[in-house]
Amino acid sequence: MADEVTLDVFAKDVANGSKEARLALAQQLKDAGLWTGKVTSDFNIKYYNALVKLEEKYKAQVALNKLIGSTAPVTRYDVLVSIREDGDGGGDGPTTTAQRYITSPSQTAKMLDTIAEDLLERKLTKAERAYYLKIANAQQQANPTVTTAGKGFSTTKGGVDEEQVIADTIAGTAEAKTARATDAYTILMQELGGLR
Repeated sequence: MADEVTLDVFAKDVANGSKEARLALAQQLKDAGLWTGKVTSDFNIKYYNALVKLEEKYKAQVALNKLIGSTAPVTRYDVLVSIREDGDGGGDGPTTTAQRYITSPSQTAKMLDTIAEDLLERKLTKAERAYYLKIANAQQQANPTVTTAGKGFSTTKGGVDEEQVIADTIAGTAEAKTARATDAYTILMQELGGLR
């Protein structure tokens, strides 16, 4: 992904390519629903607009790959093939997608222990880790990230901050409330100079 060129460089390469290559790419853009009107090899505003639409989808794929931690390289041509195969290029109207990010035990282990040490002043047992992970995963499943994208806009709503879900859940336990009360009592005694 890091080696991929900017849209301007990509468009210039297309413009400087052979007439046959431009025509073939134009047809692929048309098949993907990114090109409107008659297909031509002329590099004009219609051609450039189709490349801009492809760029939007390419950037969305790069962002998604980053979000899910994929290190697989992706190019604009990969995205174009994917659009054509999935039939995703259809209309000009906005599209809405929902994504659920479910964390694994290995992803949350350190975070769980950090939160537990802050709130409970101890690490969690294996069973407790599994319990809190299950709660976080249930919240993630119930609250997907919803992205609505259209011509010139993209909005994302929802999703879950698993760290906050886990912290709130642990903070609500009797053990966490007792630990906070004990800490507050200790601080108060230190401030007052202890019992005499």
